[in-house]
Amino acid sequence: MDVAPQMSRVPGFTAFPTVDQMHAELDDLAAAHPDLVRLRRIGTSRLGEPLRVANVGAGPHDAVIIGGPHPNEPIGALTVSALLRLLVEDAALREDFGYRWHLIPCADPDGARLNEGWYACPSDRRAYAEHFYRPAEADQVEWTFPLTGEDYFFDRTLPETEALMRLMDEVRPAFVYSLHNGELQGAFYYLSRNDPALAARLTAIATAEGLPLHMGPPELPGAVQIAPAAYLTPRGADIAATYGIGGGSVDYAERFGALHLIAELPYWADPRVADQTPTGQKYHETIRDSLAGQRELIGELAASLARAKGDLTVRSPFRRALEDFVGAHDEFISEWEALPGTDRPATVAEAVGGRQLVHTMRLRYCGTYLRMLDAELAAGNLTPVIRAERARLGARFDEWFEEAESEAMGTPIPLRSLVAVQLGAALLGADAARRADPA
Repeated sequence: MDVAPQMSRVPGFTAFPTVDQMHAELDDLAAAHPDLVRLRRIGTSRLGEPLRVANVGAGPHDAVIIGGPHPNEPIGALTVSALLRLLVEDAALREDFGYRWHLIPCADPDGARLNEGWYACPSDRRAYAEHFYRPAEADQVEWTFPLTGEDYFFDRTLPETEALMRLMDEVRPAFVYSLHNGELQGAFYYLSRNDPALAARLTAIATAEGLPLHMGPPELPGAVQIAPAAYLTPRGADIAATYGIGGGSVDYAERFGALHLIAELPYWADPRVADQTPTGQKYHETIRDSLAGQRELIGELAASLARAKGDLTVRSPFRRALEDFVGAHDEFISEWEALPGTDRPATVAEAVGGRQLVHTMRLRYCGTYLRMLDAELAAGNLTPVIRAERARLGARFDEWFEEAESEAMGTPIPLRSLVAVQLGAALLGADAARRADPA
């Protein structure tokens, strides 16, 4: 399938939509096209936000598209908007492609509202870090699907996750697409099936839009590669016990034999993340240096928390996310120490990837810490300890930001290109799923 014509129709965007803007757009499209677009409420968030899905198209296949499964990853909201408008405007695609589309712009609206401070300026890395929020591992919609294995059991599903489960139970999808993104890594994909041909088509549309492919360290040690910049999606049975989480949407999608796809796209393009040139450093040395930088961060934040803990009074989501990171991140990254095959020269992509991860973790979680302290100050908790730690960590944030900027070579990627890639991947994935589905 040639998806270039559909990708070329993606409009320009300058910002990510707020949750209220997402709701308003759904309402406007449904009102303007009542014969084509149907809105349904499928659940309620933890804070009482309606979770809605837009339905469009005719069968016999069903596709579930999940935008915003992590609230710091809002490219999917724009992709849902662009895909929904494309289906409304293109009768042939809507009627002949053979899908009922179930489009969710934001699976975690509570978390999204806590990121809206940077949505209007997506190319500003400092604004991103200062207004960053990502839930604790066990509070993430993507990773709280139930697991019922004998060795590890997880049933603490979130209301948002339960809404996605009910939707999948109802429509029994052939294709499930979870829309993710990162920051400075390259573009890469997760597929639930070992399909190198589909993986090659997916990476081709990313390179065609000028996105560097992610050729550095994988997200998880031991990730199974299908093709360059494409991996088999990790299952909950393999990683949940380590991370204290449940299954992923991929685990639930497998109940229906669905093809599951994840697109991971960066905000900034750094050509070094695709550079396979060997360096003079061993790969295990780059891993060691990256782990040391992350552990230094954990130690510094943990020491500050120990000083401030007795003065903390606000039960904020920032505190929960920060304490989860400080308490568990070292265990997560320790798996890299046993990675085989690292006694070889590191590539430029691997060296840069390890270093950028240190910068990313510093800015993310120092930013989260500052938001936690600001919540205390806003509540009137002006103790000397809270004020001193706010001043000290604020200065540290400035140092870390300047250091990250001094090493940065990334340039902001136009939002239109990111949305075009995610939209093209949706059509390629849906096409592959329908060809494999006897229905």
